[in-house]
Amino acid sequence: MKLRTALAQYLRLKQSLGFRFHAESVILRAFARAMGPIDLGRVTPVRVRRYLDGQGTLTRFWERKWVTLRGFYHFTLARGLVRRSPVPAAAPKLPQRFVPYIYSREELQRLLAAIPTEPLAGLSALTLRALLLLLYGAGLRISEALLLTEADVQADTRLLWIRQSKFFKSRWVPVGRPLAEVLARYRQQRPVRQSDQRQAFFQTVGGSPVNRAAVERAFRVLRQAAGVQRTDATRYQPRLHDLRHSFAVHRLVAWYRQGADVSRLLPKLSTFLGHVDLAATQHYLTLTPELSEQASRRFERYALRGGQDD
Repeated sequence: MKLRTALAQYLRLKQSLGFRFHAESVILRAFARAMGPIDLGRVTPVRVRRYLDGQGTLTRFWERKWVTLRGFYHFTLARGLVRRSPVPAAAPKLPQRFVPYIYSREELQRLLAAIPTEPLAGLSALTLRALLLLLYGAGLRISEALLLTEADVQADTRLLWIRQSKFFKSRWVPVGRPLAEVLARYRQQRPVRQSDQRQAFFQTVGGSPVNRAAVERAFRVLRQAAGVQRTDATRYQPRLHDLRHSFAVHRLVAWYRQGADVSRLLPKLSTFLGHVDLAATQHYLTLTPELSEQASRRFERYALRGGQDD
């Protein structure tokens, strides 16, 4: 059997089971192009390793490709299409996992203050402000925010309907009164009024739906103007997606300060963020000095009370 035929069968199976499998399909198609028109059984470990290593330095994407190929070859082994897998049995030691940037509240204020009065990347000041406040205030992914339609934003009841997010899950997201007022004001004052409930909620100055590339471009300009940057050795500067990470960490710090039962509330935070399990949420909870201090205080109180929490 040809490699491309086996890959097509594997992709059809995954998609029929409900997996989005977008990144994995890109990896597997790139793998097929690198191998060329070859029989499945003639793919050698040397060629697989050459594909995994690529041209540049070793990154976390090596691991993503490795995991994807392991899944494909498990599929072929189970069906007797190959006798052994050419994929390496283990991954090499990879660079330290990327650490998200947690914005301070003062940095968030500077970002908002840096929004210019003139349109930036086709986005009005009103649009940029509403988007940034929504991403941080509701912890949304940028894709979720940009998919919102008129009908999805119910500012009067302070609810957002998030449709078919990353894990094919739709959910209601409640928002606080100040954020609901921001969204209601945006609806009234945005550049182009619209009455179609199916139209995108966020619009450019020309009235078209806002796209992610424009928001990313505008955000880079704002970040530089606000002087928000990393001071550690990480080569990535603070990202738009880090607003979501900041929301999760700040929420956890607030719960510690309030003396709330964090272990009971974490599953609720996971649901709010649209995660499939707590492990996904834990990835968002970067241990900042403030979070570490609050957690240490909670543990100290717990120890002094003889194992009885607040």
